[in-house]
Amino acid sequence: MNHYDVYAIGNALVDKEFEVDDSFFAEAGIQKGFMTLIEEDKQQQLLDLLSTRYPLKKQAGGGSAANSLYALSQFGGKAFYTCKVAGDEPGDFYMQELGNHNIETNLLPQREAGTTGRCVVMVTPDAERTMLTHLGISQYVSEQDIKVDAVKQAKYIYIEGYLVTSDSARAAAKRLRQIASDSNVKIAMTFSDPAMVEYFRDGVNEVLGDGVDLLFCNEQEAKIWSGEDDFEAACSKLKTIARQFAITRGARGARLFDGSGYIDIAAHNVKAVDTNGAGDMFSGAFMFAITQGMDFQQAGELASLAAATVVSEFGPRLAPDAHGAVLQKFQAA
Repeated sequence: MNHYDVYAIGNALVDKEFEVDDSFFAEAGIQKGFMTLIEEDKQQQLLDLLSTRYPLKKQAGGGSAANSLYALSQFGGKAFYTCKVAGDEPGDFYMQELGNHNIETNLLPQREAGTTGRCVVMVTPDAERTMLTHLGISQYVSEQDIKVDAVKQAKYIYIEGYLVTSDSARAAAKRLRQIASDSNVKIAMTFSDPAMVEYFRDGVNEVLGDGVDLLFCNEQEAKIWSGEDDFEAACSKLKTIARQFAITRGARGARLFDGSGYIDIAAHNVKAVDTNGAGDMFSGAFMFAITQGMDFQQAGELASLAAATVVSEFGPRLAPDAHGAVLQKFQAA
């Protein structure tokens, strides 16, 4: 019997979100639309500069996989999360966030000294998100942090693509997929960000190994990984490393492959305020749906609705009670 719907591993980060103007990126020398790793002192300098120009919109427990598990758990799924935070105030905040959202974890009250990872998220008027991340102690998540018994009780494991930037985290991801494979637990992965497949391609392929059961990515990531400018050609290439996949396409909806054929999911016509977390929400809602017995069509439609809802608000997560409203709207459609 499965105790968990999804067991995930990822970077544990405290998100600090700001609304900024496009001119700020040119002034600060920042590449828009990507996640970039940055040293702690440089990140603090950026935060100091941002704080003089823009108000802090939101602080929340974040990280790609954590955002997906949050969505899954609020829809009613059961989740376990392996990550690493330090014994500092942000680490305490992060643990409280996980506990409040009913996500079980490997973390203990007494934790190592160090700095908890932090992500500065900047959202422009076109709703695009740009992130500068200092991983802190999160980059040292390791094989020792994996709870083997919990993995064996899961329907899926979920690997965050951001982990490929760290030798320790990459080794942990590979170990997790091996445990899952040996235990007949399905393997899901997300590319996470275009920067991962563009600048850390070898690490991504190392974690992909001989393929995954379910892959999540957006259209840009699919094209970069496949080396194809044509979307249909990119989809064909993805079939070589994913038995099933879900590709988000923004205003054009999503393309699913259920192992036998394509399913195109329509987008919802909404005014996007903040695209940060859209892909994470899509993945979380989708995994909730398929672990509860829905088919790919239903899972895609729920995920599309959930993603459209989250981009309509500021921040990568919905309020807990908003998930019930999304489910009711989906079931009434």
